[in-house]
Amino acid sequence: MKATETRLFKFLQKSAQFIIPIYQRQYSWTHAQCEQLFKDVERAGSTDLEAHFIGSVVYVERGLYSHSDVPQLLVIDGQQRLTSATLLIAALTREIQQRADNGIANVVDGTNAKKLKMYYLCNDAEDGDLFYKLILTKADDEALRNIVDGKVIQDEDSALRVIQNYLLFERKLQSASDKQLNQIYLGLQKLIIVDIGLDREKDNPQLIFESLNSTGLDLSQADLIRNYVLMGLEPKQQNQLYNDHWYPMESAFGHGEYSWLFNQFMRDYLTVKTGQPPRVGDVYEGFKKYSSSLEANISEIVADVHLHAKFYIAVVRELETKPKLLEVFKDINAYKVDVAYPLILELYHDYHFEILTLDEFEQCCRYIESYVFRRYICDIPTNSLNKTFASFGKTLKKDKYLESFKAELLKLTSYRRYPSDEEFKRCLATKDMYNIRSKSYWLRRLENFGRKERVLVEDYTIEHVMPQNKELSVEWQAELGDEWQLIQETCLHTIGNLTLTGYNSELSDKPFKIKRDMEGGFAQSPLKLNQSLSQLDSWNEEQIQNRSSILSKKMTEVWAHPYLEESVLNSYKTTTEHKSSYTLQDHPYISVGATKELYQKFRTQVLALDENVKEEFLKLYVAFKLDTNFVDVVPQASGLRLSLNCKFADLHDPKGLCRGITNVGRWGNGDVELKITQVSDLPYAIELIQQVIDMQVEG
Repeated sequence: MKATETRLFKFLQKSAQFIIPIYQRQYSWTHAQCEQLFKDVERAGSTDLEAHFIGSVVYVERGLYSHSDVPQLLVIDGQQRLTSATLLIAALTREIQQRADNGIANVVDGTNAKKLKMYYLCNDAEDGDLFYKLILTKADDEALRNIVDGKVIQDEDSALRVIQNYLLFERKLQSASDKQLNQIYLGLQKLIIVDIGLDREKDNPQLIFESLNSTGLDLSQADLIRNYVLMGLEPKQQNQLYNDHWYPMESAFGHGEYSWLFNQFMRDYLTVKTGQPPRVGDVYEGFKKYSSSLEANISEIVADVHLHAKFYIAVVRELETKPKLLEVFKDINAYKVDVAYPLILELYHDYHFEILTLDEFEQCCRYIESYVFRRYICDIPTNSLNKTFASFGKTLKKDKYLESFKAELLKLTSYRRYPSDEEFKRCLATKDMYNIRSKSYWLRRLENFGRKERVLVEDYTIEHVMPQNKELSVEWQAELGDEWQLIQETCLHTIGNLTLTGYNSELSDKPFKIKRDMEGGFAQSPLKLNQSLSQLDSWNEEQIQNRSSILSKKMTEVWAHPYLEESVLNSYKTTTEHKSSYTLQDHPYISVGATKELYQKFRTQVLALDENVKEEFLKLYVAFKLDTNFVDVVPQASGLRLSLNCKFADLHDPKGLCRGITNVGRWGNGDVELKITQVSDLPYAIELIQQVIDMQVEG
């Protein structure tokens, strides 16, 4: 490795071509970053500053072998500042030329448009590709060449940051005075970089690249994965994988516009493959671990990623061609059920390979949508859903796909349960359905259920039949009765009092009968939601509750609950779970010894915490678990030693009775140890154990 401090102009002027390798991300600097660069350059040119440092440029010195005298250097780090500086130089070149064409010669001292272009943008003695000093990745390169060639760029709405930022610099320079143009040129001369050249035979570009981007701030997880996949390959295979798979994926995700979605896809892809959702910042490391564990070569892995990306795009960007599937994907996305994407991705894979029929696929997705919506209405914590969906597909019997899918949903209990019709309707009766996320979603689904001609809910607004105004009119007070304030407080935002209208301002706070009979009122409404309102003569607590009952029953059809015959469901409940060969009798301290009574009271209280808690006797301790162990008990003559399966720093222990045992050899799981010796210790111990369960449930 050779590192030298040098001026940017000197770095660019040497006869070389700087190539952004295909494994690098697309140019992505924002307007804000380019604004800052412009200010820095202007300040450097208008003050006594001798230099302004803008960072390093790292490249592989012997990465490619050219057939000309122009060395081709692969830029490993620094492409963003190198590209931005090039765009500013190109914009300055154009502005100087424009002013010269208008008769203002020698506007900038010591240079002209031709010199700027031939010194810093081009290798003027070369033709073809070698003519251009900076070569960007496929998505950006044509735009940069057009800019360097002096072609007029008019695409103000372009999604490419190369064009957006060039036009930004162009606008700034057009409004600059001749003096300011001189300051910009002088400022560019003062820019300093660290020129770092790597030797491909001695330096490992991948390791250096990872260390340069170890904070994860500069590159996304998907960027790091692309670099990992492509960087170490020979050029021929590198180009083949990029052109056949990676570039089409990036194009499908909209290049920079949807780069965040590409990152999310990579996380969901790994969740499908491993059954465990990786942490957001650990996707890159997770992919390296996953790919290294396979016998498949990198080409096969990337092809599989590409295939799943096609499924993902069809779902998330709603590019599905089958109308029935497109409709359900739109509903899932409208309600933001992104936590289920890994499971939907697996279903799509099986649908693609004809393991799952189109109708079954659509029904499974509808059950996913209903499951998430019902849980929200019933105020069941949603934090555990990522784990539920991550491993759900692994338990399915794919020769009986839909049946086993419903069975697995029906088997979920406790905090993972699929709320029954009774629970769903009970919660709907009192739920605030107005101040919730995506309220237009449930109204649209309810109105359009069973319709072939769909109603565009976006054309309507939500109407409170009984007005929101706390100062209700005398007519409304009489309509509701003596308890009108309490009725308004408790019923205002419930489903019984909400509907849709295109005449919200006209209806306003008018009395019910006027709202019903006026032009555009409930009686004239084409919406199914308003049909029952058109038949009523009054609106009070009883009518609100009656309509709530009608709508909640309908909602159990819209967001359906899966059904299987009891005998069929029972056939899925037979467990094949591994049974430990150890029993209570293998632990004499708690079977016949001094701590028997303490343990019996302890286990009774722990098992009562959740119906899914299981007790398992192992050789050296007793495990209590939900998805995984949350507390392990080591029986001792003097009491019970508990291992709580959480990080010591995450546990709230106001009495300070626990101690951290990270990296300390102990039987059991977790970093926290607690000793209990008497029954009076149990209430506090149970409080701590509940914390650990909550952490597991919340993911």
